[in-house]
Amino acid sequence: MRMTKNIVLIGMMGSGKTMIAKALARKLKVKSYSTDTLVERRAKQPIKALVAQKGWPHFRAMEHKAVAGLAKKKGIIIDCGGGVVLNPQNLKLLKKHGIIFHLKATPEVIYQRIKGEANRPLIDTPDPLAAIKKIFKQRLPLYNQADYTLDASEPSLAGPVAQILSKV
Repeated sequence: MRMTKNIVLIGMMGSGKTMIAKALARKLKVKSYSTDTLVERRAKQPIKALVAQKGWPHFRAMEHKAVAGLAKKKGIIIDCGGGVVLNPQNLKLLKKHGIIFHLKATPEVIYQRIKGEANRPLIDTPDPLAAIKKIFKQRLPLYNQADYTLDASEPSLAGPVAQILSKV
């Protein structure tokens, strides 16, 4: 199958975007790109270090550049960082050549998946679950601008992958 549109995955950190993107890329034999990975490569450092040194606005500007570059491509899978929706321009660019899927998981599921990861600056707090719940509530209206919302709470990739394939 020749894809003319991009498959764009948005959602909270820990919702499974990267794993689902890789599974889709293998199945469809197309390239998969991560906005976070592109930012880290360009910055030559992890996001946590970049944010600590230069702040969130600098990171978001770099993220927007990554989105702008990827949005011009066709027939790829784009795994977006959780905060990509904070810039309305990002969604506008991604929708131009893409079908946007919101991978939705509950804050509790997200917490269980990422609680041991030290590279997540947004949850580097005394109460990470409360931080996740707050971010989830703030971003949900933005994530809901996706073309489709899929339940990504189950540990299996098969369900979301099959659902995405059925829509493209």
